[in-house]
Amino acid sequence: MTKKGTPIIILVAEDDEDDRLLMQEALEENRLANDLYFVGDGEELMDYLLHQGNYCDPQSAPRPNLILLDLNMPRKDGREALKEIKSNPNLRQIPIVVLTTSKAEEDILQTYDLGVSSFIAKPVVFDSMVKIMRTLGTYWFEIVELPDRASSIDLPTKSP
Repeated sequence: MTKKGTPIIILVAEDDEDDRLLMQEALEENRLANDLYFVGDGEELMDYLLHQGNYCDPQSAPRPNLILLDLNMPRKDGREALKEIKSNPNLRQIPIVVLTTSKAEEDILQTYDLGVSSFIAKPVVFDSMVKIMRTLGTYWFEIVELPDRASSIDLPTKSP
């Protein structure tokens, strides 16, 4: 729960089933998995956020408070999805934390240039993942002031 008592909605964009399970268990261990959704690639991520395809019903695809994004996914990778999200006035306020196996300086610089909120190298040990999820939960849902979900949906775009 956030400090305002509303449910936390975390959207995880991750193609690896083992990594999904590791994250889910780590979030549950920290009692942060009350509203957890998964997508398997960047195409599915964009469909979810834009309520297209299998995600036409906004009730089944609620706006996330936080996106955990893997970079190396099939079809559309995390970098491409990140660029699309941050260029969309209705989505760019959603905080995105890159959680990936990449430690390449180029990926770190590129994702920050594209507007990512944080870049974290994905741990392979469960205890490390639990610590990361605990820290993310504390930071994003107890310390940081996030925009109200309802007021950030369907914002009007500025005319040129």
